[in-house]
Amino acid sequence: MNAYIKAISYYLPEKIFSNEEFFSIFTTISNKENLEKIGVRERRIVENSVTSSDIAIEAANIFFNEHSIDKSEIDFLLFCSLELDYYTPSTACIIQEKLGLSQHCGALDFNLGCSGYVYGLSIAKGLVETGAAKNILLLTASTLTKKIHPKDKGSRFVFGDGAAATLISGREKKGIEKFIFGTDGKRFEKIIVKDGGVRNPISEKSFIDTTDEYGNTSNSASFYMDGTSVFIFGLKKVPEMVKNLLEKSNKQIEDIDLFIFHQANLYLIEKIREKLKIPEKKIFNYMENCGNTVSSTIPIALYEAIKAGKASPGKNIFLAGFGVGLSWAATIIQL
Repeated sequence: MNAYIKAISYYLPEKIFSNEEFFSIFTTISNKENLEKIGVRERRIVENSVTSSDIAIEAANIFFNEHSIDKSEIDFLLFCSLELDYYTPSTACIIQEKLGLSQHCGALDFNLGCSGYVYGLSIAKGLVETGAAKNILLLTASTLTKKIHPKDKGSRFVFGDGAAATLISGREKKGIEKFIFGTDGKRFEKIIVKDGGVRNPISEKSFIDTTDEYGNTSNSASFYMDGTSVFIFGLKKVPEMVKNLLEKSNKQIEDIDLFIFHQANLYLIEKIREKLKIPEKKIFNYMENCGNTVSSTIPIALYEAIKAGKASPGKNIFLAGFGVGLSWAATIIQL
């Protein structure tokens, strides 16, 4: 029995934050062209009262309307997000009830960012191929824009909110193949919300603003990303990861029909493509209208690649995630 991706759907909030609105707020930006190279024209953002579980449920409801899948057949729910509803219980347990899934369904949260989708596929593959579960609903969701400081122009330009629902089941044909994982915990502070967890509870000091050399303002209660360090990390680690997985899979770049990288920054993806000498036609990107939606960028892009006819059964599709942790993961799939 081989695990495979049976179906995907996704949800984006209605509220649009366009580049025109962005530049009307940050009127002193002189390097518009450099920001626009990131490849985002508009992003969707949630209202403050909306949680990541709310939009995960929206994605799941779209999924059940879009595909002929019986809810009673779902026997495991995985929820990947940086923003959980409560300290305890697991948000996945709450989602199970709100979606009307069976009480025989397992439910598990895991906290991971931009590599989260590939990690989720690996957990689902393990459940299916060991016979522990048959139909795993993997929900990825991010409402990170609520944690971004209003004056952090770098992060506000890049990130959008969104959620995706993916069903992983089993079949005899190939599906989700081998994986590569990696972690560099020494650089955990490169992408972080420092205060608000058990290590550093929120205090008055959490809201003291600081501004970096690029003019981005943040504080310890808000999301912080060292964009330059993360760019260098991606440019070094992602090509290594691609080469290592190809070697592990006894494949060459020529054997891969389509590459979908985490949609962090199209300029970065282009530099990775050039470094690996991947033909342009083998790259699929989709972030212009939604921005970086963290763990949902890959399933959103994969959904759009299927819709556009770029991803289809029999093709080898390379999926690669990288980001907070710092962490990275990749796999090769066939639909």
